[in-house]
Amino acid sequence: MSTLQGKRVLVTGADGFIGSHLVEQLLAQGCRVRALVYYNSFNSWGWIDSFGVAQKQLIDVMPGDVRDPNCMREAVKDMDIVFHLAALIAIPYSYSAPDSYVDTNIRGTLNVLQACRQHETRRVLVTSTSEVYGTAQYVPIDEKHPFQGQSPYSATKIGADRIAESFYRSFELPVTIVRPFNTYGPRQSARAFIPSLISQLLSGSLEIKMGTRTTTRDLVFVKDTARAFVAIAQADATIGQELNIATQQEHSIGDIADTLVRMIEPKAKLIEEKIRLRPQKSEVDRLLGSNEKIRSLTDWQPTHSIEQGLEETIAWFKSGNNLDRYKPDIYNL
Repeated sequence: MSTLQGKRVLVTGADGFIGSHLVEQLLAQGCRVRALVYYNSFNSWGWIDSFGVAQKQLIDVMPGDVRDPNCMREAVKDMDIVFHLAALIAIPYSYSAPDSYVDTNIRGTLNVLQACRQHETRRVLVTSTSEVYGTAQYVPIDEKHPFQGQSPYSATKIGADRIAESFYRSFELPVTIVRPFNTYGPRQSARAFIPSLISQLLSGSLEIKMGTRTTTRDLVFVKDTARAFVAIAQADATIGQELNIATQQEHSIGDIADTLVRMIEPKAKLIEEKIRLRPQKSEVDRLLGSNEKIRSLTDWQPTHSIEQGLEETIAWFKSGNNLDRYKPDIYNL
């Protein structure tokens, strides 16, 4: 097990949900962090803007775009480790804009891998998703489970994973494919069901709109997910591997919704809204991941129970002006 202290690391998608938490974990490990954030004319750094002044001074923030090969060559230059998290992730939006998902998720990953190969990067972690498995054919889902593209999003992530595998096998690039199951927690976008429900409940609405109740998910608290990335990067045995990040516990969306209602506003009623339902053949009915492989190759294990994670997430929404960042009265793709 190697230390990351003093390592020069790049995080693509550092402005996002998991990426921003990973940046915090890497700073705590003593890393020298370059944060690739999506270029925009507002000079917004996403969730990094919410960091304290002292934290931001430790980060080399680089606006850019993974779809640009030259940008990736510049971003990867002189880095010891690359954590590639940048992606388009919203499943409903992938129905409307599949070309964008191919460009960002597949070609963007190719650009990162090409740059890492050119600069001989020592470690490359490519972020996958449990959605690549589709509805569970058996549980718990281990890394040998078949892939199934049940949405344009999941199909592009399957493609990105296989390109990453090819660079390991063809060019001996030290790649690890990191596959988080359903991560939740502070800073998650309103397109996901937990922040959608919390923001509606805290806004005072008594009619809480949601999608299906029956699907199940393996829910991982974001700080546990970020710690898993660090643990994987520290373990040489993970090179060339695909690793689930999972709790190996299963919760139905309906049960989570009922729990949030009980914790925040017991008078609220849950209402199924058709616009929030996926097409029948696209819906992933069950996700329950095996974490045996990651636990055998690293010292990682989840530390937050679902109750602790939900409590911490609710507390974050209540603090500062965090709730004001959301639009609970509309359906966010």
